[in-house]
Amino acid sequence: MSSRASLRRALLALAVVALSLWITLTTPPRLGLDLRGGTRIVLQTEDGPTTRADAAATDRALEVLRKRVDGLGVAEPSLARSGERRIVVELPGLRDPRQAAETIGRTAQLTFHAVTGISQGPAGPAAADGKRVLPDPDAPGRFLALAAPALTGDGVKGAEATLDTTTGRGWTVDLSFRDGAADGWAKLTGDAACAAPADPARRVAIVLDDRIVSAPGMQAGVPCGAGIGGGSAQITGGFSAQEARDLAALVQGGALPVPVTTVEQSTVGPTLGAEAIRASALAAVIGLACTGLFVMVVYRLLGVLATIALLLYGLISYAAVVALGATLTLPGLAGFVLAIGIAVDANVLVFERAREEYASLGRSAGRDLRRPVATAFGKVWSAVADSHITTLLAAGLLFVFATGPVKGFGVTLAIGVLTSLITAMVITRLLADLTLGLPAVRRRPAVTGMAALGRLRTRLTRRVPRLMAHRRRWLTGCAGLLLVALAGIGVRGVEFGVEFTGGRVVQYTAERPVDADTARTAVADAGFPDAVVQTTGDGDVSVRVRETGDGEQREIREALTRVAGPVEVERDDLIGPSLGGELRTHALLALGLAVAAQLLYLTVRFRWTYATAAVAAMAQDVLLVVGLFAWLGKPVDSVFLAALLTVVGYSVNDSVVVLDRLRELRRRGGGVRLADLADRAVAQTLPRTVNTGMGALFVLVALAVLGGDSLTDFSVALLAGVVLGMASTVFTAMPLAVALETRHPAPAAAAPRRSAGAGAVV
Repeated sequence: MSSRASLRRALLALAVVALSLWITLTTPPRLGLDLRGGTRIVLQTEDGPTTRADAAATDRALEVLRKRVDGLGVAEPSLARSGERRIVVELPGLRDPRQAAETIGRTAQLTFHAVTGISQGPAGPAAADGKRVLPDPDAPGRFLALAAPALTGDGVKGAEATLDTTTGRGWTVDLSFRDGAADGWAKLTGDAACAAPADPARRVAIVLDDRIVSAPGMQAGVPCGAGIGGGSAQITGGFSAQEARDLAALVQGGALPVPVTTVEQSTVGPTLGAEAIRASALAAVIGLACTGLFVMVVYRLLGVLATIALLLYGLISYAAVVALGATLTLPGLAGFVLAIGIAVDANVLVFERAREEYASLGRSAGRDLRRPVATAFGKVWSAVADSHITTLLAAGLLFVFATGPVKGFGVTLAIGVLTSLITAMVITRLLADLTLGLPAVRRRPAVTGMAALGRLRTRLTRRVPRLMAHRRRWLTGCAGLLLVALAGIGVRGVEFGVEFTGGRVVQYTAERPVDADTARTAVADAGFPDAVVQTTGDGDVSVRVRETGDGEQREIREALTRVAGPVEVERDDLIGPSLGGELRTHALLALGLAVAAQLLYLTVRFRWTYATAAVAAMAQDVLLVVGLFAWLGKPVDSVFLAALLTVVGYSVNDSVVVLDRLRELRRRGGGVRLADLADRAVAQTLPRTVNTGMGALFVLVALAVLGGDSLTDFSVALLAGVVLGMASTVFTAMPLAVALETRHPAPAAAAPRRSAGAGAVV
């Protein structure tokens, strides 16, 4: 490697690390609601009697909602349109989703009417001539007949909740009108002031939707005909402080141009988010420490360099997430931790290849230890690119089809993949070049970790297992496992989570621990016999029901309070049935596109036979993981979808490495049988497969043990996927590739063709 190239890499690495450190120290991360606590509401605009819910109407509704949210007094709210008809509202710190949904989602048609008389009820004479008849708020059982509206909420300039201590009216809402509406208000009150003192026509009704919130009578000082000038008014009605603020927010925002319905609602307490951050951070530290220790034991000095590169990888990838303004969610933290395994993979590829290059150079390698490493970096680029691209495909599909926090997983996974390229191909290479050039290291090549092939590789080199001689047996065994998984899916069925079916899941924290049977009986006695109730030993109770109303949630909470003492809502997730079906369709579409995208990419990079074998092994891994969850009765939700798409990337990564090595051996294999070459490919790449898998397993086990309930199922799915991916590479992908290549051999003219950069990989 030239000194000029080393200098360029050193300057680039130094600049990237310095910038990342500066961003980390000066820029706070943007935490999702599942980490900092708050409420997330997804609203969907609907067609009205005379309006159509298109993108333009949704944008107008968004602006109205923004004004209403500002009136709630929530710090740093976030509102954004999603698609043509959806609006995502995030309210940090707000713990009462019912209050938020009712306040910001109401149509809120504010109108001002002249009162024409008293009616016997909605069916009385006043209702027959087209006038509105509504209950009188000041006299229960009495109804007021109203004229057509003289003013609408569009004329209101401002609304503010105030505490009126001078007149004893308590909390009121002060209104101010725009110029044109101020004249209309003066005319309306002036006409009312001309009526006799006891005449109902002396009152003005202020109506919100179908309820009279206030019907003040004109005081004696209001002049007949002139009315109340100055463009101001006051709504009274015995409001509490919160009711006055909510009403002011509705009036300030104005009327929604189209109706909206709540299709998704999620509330997370701040304590739960803080625990998730601590658990994920601890899992990252432990997983990184175990991975680094393992790499150092296996690769010695090169392992030490890789561990340093991994630490810098964590710094760079975190800084990239912060700098891009990406929201860091709970699944995103998992993706951040999981990407450590991807970063390990690139280093392992290089180090295993460097061992081979050192062995092939013999004693001459001792003169310049940088030579085998430089050669290894050049030859593994093809495999590194393939493995990272396949994972990026999965991350991209997650970003497109996932919603909410899981979208953050796709973002952090993609950032982690790209960052691992920088750390492995630039930083690790730079550290190796600087360290291996030291005289003390050159005199002791054994300390570098390149001088020995490793115990597993040595054994496999001395005696290559004849696995492909029994390929029918392996394929039959894999088919048997697949049948067991399909039986689980067919017999037990897949338990779709609330995100895919619609419904509500509420997690409570009880004052005292309660066993599952007691909690289940209490919820059933409250009228919810089909509820899924789960408990933990520390007082957490999770209840899943199909009903999504707030009234049902209150009944369940009261039932649990009777058996477990006072309970607090730690998490509340609500998904409408229409959105659940849509998300389920998107999940299936994402998986289908993942398979198609991988098949297309691998067909371009390899022959169709190799691509088919790799995709078949990947599909088998996916079905086995789904079957495992079916037998265990674990829910399949969007977080599970994130794990499944990650399994797709991991499985294809392993298969690509082995098939790439088989392709290289065939080019120089002469007359050696294809099955024997396949055995050699497996033997030569198995150390890389095992070492990379171990790096990922350390992180996943840490997440499974420390990540809490939210990440346990995610980690279990990935643990199963990583183990199955390593096995399917050897026992499914390779035997199937040999079988397909035997039946459909490549044309003779195509055999010598060598793609640029497609050297041997490990």
